[in-house]
Amino acid sequence: MQLHRALAQIVPLTQFILSDNSQVGKRDLAHSEPHYPSPWMSPTAQGWEDAYAKAKEFVSQLTLAEKVNLTTGVGWEGEQCVGQVGSIPRLGFRSLCMQDSPLGIRFADYVSAFTSGQTVAASFDRSLIYRRGKAMGDENRIKGVDVMLGPVAGPIGRAPAGGRNWEGFSPDPYLTGVAIAETIKGIQDAGVIACAKHFIGNEQEHFRQVGESQGRGYNISETISANIDDKTMHELYLWPFADAVRAGVGSIMCSYNQINNSYACQNSKTLNGLLKGELGFQGFVMSDWQAQHSGASSAAAGLDMTMPGDTEFNTGLSFWGTNLTLAVLNGTVPQYRIDDMAMRIMAAYFKVGRTVENQIPISFDSWTQDTFGPIHFAANEGYQQINWHVDAQEDHGDLIREIGAKATVLLKNEGALPLKKPKFLAVIGEDAGPNPLGPNGCSDRGCDMGTLAMGWGSGTSNFPYLITPIDALQMQAIEDRTRMEAILDNSAYSTIESLVTQDSATALVFVNADSGEGYIDVDGNEGDRKNLTLWGNGDELIKNVSSLCNNTIVIIHSVGPTLVTDWYDSPNITAILWAGLPGQESGRAIVDVLYGRVNPGGRTPFTWAAKREDYGADLLYEPNNGNGAPQQDFTEGVFIDYRALDRANIEPIFEFGFGLSYTTFEYSDLQIGKSGAGEYKPTTGKTAEAPSFGNYSTELDDYLFPESSFPYIWQYIYPYVNTTSSLADASMDPDFGQTAEEFLPPGAIDSAAQDLDPAGPGLSDQSGGNPQLFDIMYTVTAKVTNTGDVVGDEIPQLYVSLGGDDDPPVVLRGFDRIRIDPGATATFRATLTRRDVSNWDVDAQNWVITDCTKAVHVGPSSRKLPLSAPLP
Repeated sequence: MQLHRALAQIVPLTQFILSDNSQVGKRDLAHSEPHYPSPWMSPTAQGWEDAYAKAKEFVSQLTLAEKVNLTTGVGWEGEQCVGQVGSIPRLGFRSLCMQDSPLGIRFADYVSAFTSGQTVAASFDRSLIYRRGKAMGDENRIKGVDVMLGPVAGPIGRAPAGGRNWEGFSPDPYLTGVAIAETIKGIQDAGVIACAKHFIGNEQEHFRQVGESQGRGYNISETISANIDDKTMHELYLWPFADAVRAGVGSIMCSYNQINNSYACQNSKTLNGLLKGELGFQGFVMSDWQAQHSGASSAAAGLDMTMPGDTEFNTGLSFWGTNLTLAVLNGTVPQYRIDDMAMRIMAAYFKVGRTVENQIPISFDSWTQDTFGPIHFAANEGYQQINWHVDAQEDHGDLIREIGAKATVLLKNEGALPLKKPKFLAVIGEDAGPNPLGPNGCSDRGCDMGTLAMGWGSGTSNFPYLITPIDALQMQAIEDRTRMEAILDNSAYSTIESLVTQDSATALVFVNADSGEGYIDVDGNEGDRKNLTLWGNGDELIKNVSSLCNNTIVIIHSVGPTLVTDWYDSPNITAILWAGLPGQESGRAIVDVLYGRVNPGGRTPFTWAAKREDYGADLLYEPNNGNGAPQQDFTEGVFIDYRALDRANIEPIFEFGFGLSYTTFEYSDLQIGKSGAGEYKPTTGKTAEAPSFGNYSTELDDYLFPESSFPYIWQYIYPYVNTTSSLADASMDPDFGQTAEEFLPPGAIDSAAQDLDPAGPGLSDQSGGNPQLFDIMYTVTAKVTNTGDVVGDEIPQLYVSLGGDDDPPVVLRGFDRIRIDPGATATFRATLTRRDVSNWDVDAQNWVITDCTKAVHVGPSSRKLPLSAPLP
């Protein structure tokens, strides 16, 4: 497969016309190089051999229409799940069910509402992250879901105001890579296919879809283009997806945005070149909902499944379905490509241990909670039982509570915590109490009323219950015989004043900041946050209470950092905690920490800067390219979050990786051992020729809708044609008749053996990149001693200085969560792989270890690194 030197050429921001934020200056727009053909699966790829063999046996039996059915969604609201492909009744194979979300099962009843990805990332606990993934996978399996639409590495969190950052893990690629890999392992160990998303550069909600944007008065004709250079792509945005692929993820979802002015779901460079070529991804690429923009072109560019199947919701039209059948018949999509699509889907299915014989029925319906209703909701057809109200929760509430407590970050403590039977608690803030409409009263959680336990959008689930902070605090107060009063109105200033000024008052102030997906607008926040301040006048509430009470404790539930500059250092604010988005056990989790049943060990997975401008990157809120695609140039490169502040030597309020404990720790005895890893060798060799499986009829009559077999359902997407007079008549496409050579790039449907990517795996290697990238180069150890009086969890962190002028001062490359008794010493151990100490060379198109002097640093946060040594 032909290699290209760069993903895009980006010009400096100074070449923009910024006077009215409406136009991009005259310059060449970023360009995505073509990369063809789409790589086909390797039968010997490590970890996929058995799945490939089973998929081959199954796919070899399929007709062309059945293969098309596997790849094409049946349409929005066509069946029970948010996405389903066609079934294969001849072989007893029901329709595959794709269902949101990354923190639970959207639209279902009797399921759990887990913590957000960002929140569990704050635990810095691999085991806890895995257990969360396994529990979510278990619930999806019980409910009959085949593909769980998560976890998330895009957005990674380029800018802190990004609306869906909370669905992912962290703006640090190493932490996100560890978290997405552990989550995938958990989900797939439960027998459910994980779908890592959104690939790639999907870093804001503004301008992600044309219709959504036009509805808000933005006159654009194409979605936003994330313009990312080659080095930045590899060292930041692609990094965690490489970990996802190496973990064996079965599916990856391509995103709404364009990358370098080519749509993500038909971007041959990112799908064919990076994902399937360089990373050796063996699973299937699924489109985001309505993110497909072409038919044969997207197939050639590497898309394997279109969701939800229709071009736009409820149109009954599809780029694939009938059109994919015709494309194979007229040769614009070769047989090997449709076979490879089907192979990838079925191999992912078999890889997680599923069988055709023992499929779990879908026991819920996304469109209604009624027990009986239409199986085809959009068409109001097929009245039957559609909800079985199966309880899938098991004991996951206990896990959610554990995660919530272990992920809570203690940002400040002047001796106020832990609480010990306080005499009088004054609980202040709407965030402490319930939503008056109930925990699920706002569709897809699209409001900010009551305590914030998850953001809004498709990345949500229904709460089976929600224990609010006030619920749990009241139970604790009864046990302790503590007087407790609460004011759950942020604007009740006089009432608040009269309460918090009373003798012996300890004020607990609960505040929040929300965000979510772009189809919902909450208080003018169009998915993305308008600013980084607290919602509901939270900052003013904190300042007012702390001006009156000298023991004010602040608890923040938020989707990311907020600006605490104006009040964090007040002597009357004696403690600050960030509790993230803790899910259904919110109240009990925070009370566990407040009262010391859990010694806080969480670390902030992002930086708390003094000013929004300190973060080094921001969102695009106004179109800047006329009515063309808004251009978002990632000119900051890899310098986001702590990397941006470190490079600019800006002091943060709370640095990345920071978090306090109720005890103290000391670090000592840094040791570095060098392994005997050999010289890095680029991968060489070729693939086999593209394989095809089974035969298909070339007679158009064989694809006529089989009216005698089943009734036609309105808006349902089928693989069949409505006329057999000619291929052109069946297509109804005015451009029908063009050959692949006329409208596709050169080599797009080439089936000859292709060169392997030098930075990628060999045919029998584990996916994720050249296997030597994962050779262990160094082992680093350090001693950590608990110098306090109580047992606690410490999170030693390993950072590397790569040494180049274009490198961040330090980058995270290792961590662990270690429980240490008072007075005891534990050993922190981490390994550094070749990838960990390498840079992407845009000329060599491979990873290289530069000649720059490199060093390692160990400590409790990115800015507190007491142990340092050069790498030998």
